Amino acid sequence: MKLSVLFLTIMVSIFSFVPSDLNDSSTTSAENKIQVALLLDTSNSMDGLIEQAKSRLWNIINTLTTLKYEGKEPQIEIALYEYGNDGLSSENNYIRQVAPLTTDLDLISEKLFALRTNGGSEYCGAVIQNAVKTLKWNDGQADMKLIYIAGNEPFDQGPINYKEAVSHALSNKIYVNAIFCGAGSYQESEGWKDGATRGQGKFFVINSDKVLSYIDTPYDRDIDKLNQQLNDTYIGYGKKGREKKIMQTTQDYNAESIGMANKVERAVSKSKGVYKNEEWDIVDKYKDNPSSIQSMEAEEMPEELKGKSAKQTAEFIHQKSKERDVINLKIKDLSIKRQQYIDAANKKSGNDKDDLGKAIETSIHEMAKKIGYSKNN
Repeated sequence: MKLSVLFLTIMVSIFSFVPSDLNDSSTTSAENKIQVALLLDTSNSMDGLIEQAKSRLWNIINTLTTLKYEGKEPQIEIALYEYGNDGLSSENNYIRQVAPLTTDLDLISEKLFALRTNGGSEYCGAVIQNAVKTLKWNDGQADMKLIYIAGNEPFDQGPINYKEAVSHALSNKIYVNAIFCGAGSYQESEGWKDGATRGQGKFFVINSDKVLSYIDTPYDRDIDKLNQQLNDTYIGYGKKGREKKIMQTTQDYNAESIGMANKVERAVSKSKGVYKNEEWDIVDKYKDNPSSIQSMEAEEMPEELKGKSAKQTAEFIHQKSKERDVINLKIKDLSIKRQQYIDAANKKSGNDKDDLGKAIETSIHEMAKKIGYSKNN
């Protein structure tokens, strides 16, 4: 498994900081959400940062899925921004919302892998303000709303005062975490630290160019085979069906381009409830709203179901759903053994403190105790 400094620190901080106004766990929204906005500097010097982001996306998802609030799993949404790229519009302060807050994890992966670095005019205050104002943040008392901004230039550049932008975020219970890439000067990093302090988040200094390493396990190939079987249970419908089915496979390839361990992390994410595709997969669509299948136009139906009776359609969907549940359970069992193998390997090598599982396990307990989240077994 990759041990990325950037996203290891992100995940540790997700569960280690505790906003004082979220300590009351007696109330909960109808649908609790964990919302995470990643604001990534895509100027010339940030190639390493983008590579780390690619390698850690599925680890972030898997970490967030370990949480429950009052016995319920929160909905997880991720947003992606790029800033500081000279290829972007100067009128928009060199900022682009790459993807809004969404549960479509394949979309986030696709957009992340498409990022390219260029030039550099990095306006931290402007991108924070844009994320706060334009993203659809939830307002439940038990929601976690987090911004992570990563880059390496002075934090106070640009036309928007970062102090005002961070203050605006905090007034909406959105907590700002700042990740300074590279050693830099004290003056450069001090603004990042101040931004995180004002945002009641965490401040980190990382080496974004660090060469990352994997721990291969005996379970990786088996999980990968199950992932291929899992894909076969997704049956596209409507206009989006074919396109999204291709995207699913493409993101498997993208994950594998980083390394097998990364592809396996993605497979583990896909086996969990957070990976929902009711907008294009008829199995998830049926689970979300069974009656919607009855009203579906004939041309929207998957090729496998065209000309089938209502009974035959229901039987087909139930069979695919059953197959998916069995595969997901097998992946879950193997992923537990895989993590145990990784934990043991890290402990033997003396790197257990840097291991994702150990770091996150400790911080999950801290957060769970203080704001009402518990670990999802």
